[in-house]
Parts: sequence; structure tokens; C-alpha cells
Amino acid sequence: MNAPRLLSVATAVPEYRLCQKEALSHARSIFGDRAPDFARLAPVYANAGVSTRYLSVPLDWFEKPRSWSEANAVYLRTAEDLLADAAERALERAGLDPGDVDTLVTVSSTGIATPSLDARLLSRIGFRTDVKRVPLFGLGCAGGVLGLGRAAQLAAAREGEIVLLLVVELCSLTFRWRDTGKSNQVATALFGDGAAAVVLRGGGAGMSVAAWGEHTWPDSLDVMGWSVEEDGLGVIFSQRIPEIVRREMRAETDRFLAKHELTLADIELFACHPGGAKVAAALEEAYGLPEWGLQTSREVLKHYGNMSAATVLFVLERMVEGGIVGQRILVQALGPGFTAGFAVLEG
Repeated sequence: MNAPRLLSVATAVPEYRLCQKEALSHARSIFGDRAPDFARLAPVYANAGVSTRYLSVPLDWFEKPRSWSEANAVYLRTAEDLLADAAERALERAGLDPGDVDTLVTVSSTGIATPSLDARLLSRIGFRTDVKRVPLFGLGCAGGVLGLGRAAQLAAAREGEIVLLLVVELCSLTFRWRDTGKSNQVATALFGDGAAAVVLRGGGAGMSVAAWGEHTWPDSLDVMGWSVEEDGLGVIFSQRIPEIVRREMRAETDRFLAKHELTLADIELFACHPGGAKVAAALEEAYGLPEWGLQTSREVLKHYGNMSAATVLFVLERMVEGGIVGQRILVQALGPGFTAGFAVLEG
């Protein structure tokens, strides 16, 4: 098998920047009179670990109820634009042209696109008409890592195979004006929008994607995901997530690493999807790291919010730009299933 190599990472965000104080004020105007527990939940905006994030639409777009079709129309337009931006910059950083790409792996769970997003990008970017397309839906926050694993496996199948991983999540568009429940309000304090692109090649020089894998907990379908509602996708967040991380993440990580003859002591850097401040703290505890041991993950959360699957690739981009020659990175994220995705990169 040809060792898959990571050649480049690039990210993109939409134009509308939102600070957390403004988000709280706006949420109060929407929920304050309709949600009896809003005052009790309001501190989540200060405690979420988020300072700024980016939205696909201006803030006043959220001031009235929107239909699923309205939100999805914005999703299609913005997702295509962001993916084009991220893809072109990732290919430029790798010294490649769109025509060099053999396979597209596209990950997204915050909107519906048929034809899929990769098909919409073919003529816009200039991909070959025979490029292999692999759209993946439903992986949620774990999609960045699981998509990286699928892309690495495809790159490893043939010497010189060029695989472009595309990830876009427009989480803000899943906001539902009529939903005054806790999960929707927590999501309003956390969610941002973003996209990422990763170029991989089968064999040759470059950072190695040395291992990838996943673990799905039995009987855990209710922990994280979407419910399909009349006005869009309803967010499902279980209060159990930080406790599952504290209690079980270390053991599953150890099992994954052991399959590849590694231990946690072999890991020098952690590129984790932070989820939120509580999940980041739980991961630090599980991995025996000091507070703010996941500094890069927390910084991405602070400046971009939770962008679901794209978030971990923002973390990875920062680490790659900082220089990781000779270091081993554990890339990790949690998503619906309830599933932990893992990958190991070697600089």
C-alpha cells in the first residue's frame, strides 16, 4: 500500500463576522419573551469558549422564522463559494492544478445538495469530467477526521493518486426561530460556519497519514445528531457528552493507537475538535493534559466557534503552518453515531 501523504490544508469562512456579545443581545431579543428558561441559559454565551465566529448571512436574517427551503438555498450558494475558495488555495499550496485531482471526497451534514456539492464545483473549478466523486453525509462533527481517513484510504490505493478532501458546514443555518428548547439555544451560542480542503497523494514525500480509524458506542444514537422538523434540522446535544469523554475516550484512544503499535506517549501534538469549552476540558482530562493543553483547539473555538466537521481541519491548518516536522499528531473528533474518529499524522 502506498503511504498516503498530506500535501496541504486550507480553510475559508463567510464574510459576516459575529462577536459573542452581539450574539447574546440578539438571542435575548428572539428568545427572551418566548423561552421561560432563557435567563437561566444565557450564561452559556459567556461560558462557551467562543469570542467570534462567521455567518453565511447578516445577523438580521435570523430575526424572523425561515423555511427549510430558504435556509437550504443559502446553504447551496454559500457552501459552493466557500469550497471553491478553500479548494483553490489548497491546490495552490500543494503546487497542483484542478486537473490533477483524481478523487473528490466531500463532507457536509448541514444542508441537502442533489446534485451534490462536488458536482456543482466541477466546471467552476475545472476538475476533470472523469474525477471520482465521493459525497459523505451524516457524519456531523466527526466528519473532518472520518473524511480524512476515507480520503487517505483512497489515496493509498494507487501510487500518485491525488485526492482532494472538501469539508463545509454552515451550522448557523440550522437555527430554528420557533424552537425555544435548550439544545437550539446552546447551538446558537456555539455554531459558526466554515469550510476546509485537504490535498492528499498516494506515496511520495510529505507528511504521512500513518493511521486512521473510528469507534461507535453501542446504543448511542440519541447522543448527537439532527432531528428532521417541519422548519429544518433540529440539533440534538446530550448532556452526557462531556461525561462520556471523561469516562471512555482514553480507553478507546488507547485501543486505536495499540492497533497501530502506538501509545499516547508517542503523541506529541493533539488536533482535537473542541466541540465546546466543556468538551475541550473533558478531552484534556481524559488525555492527562493540563488546562489549555489543547491550546490550538481552544483558540479555533474562540475565534471561529463550532463549525462541526470543518473545525478540526482549522486546528490542523494552524498546526501545519506552525511547523510540525518530525512530530506525531493525533487528530480526533466526536460525531453522531455516537462516534469517535481518529487519525495519526507523522511530520
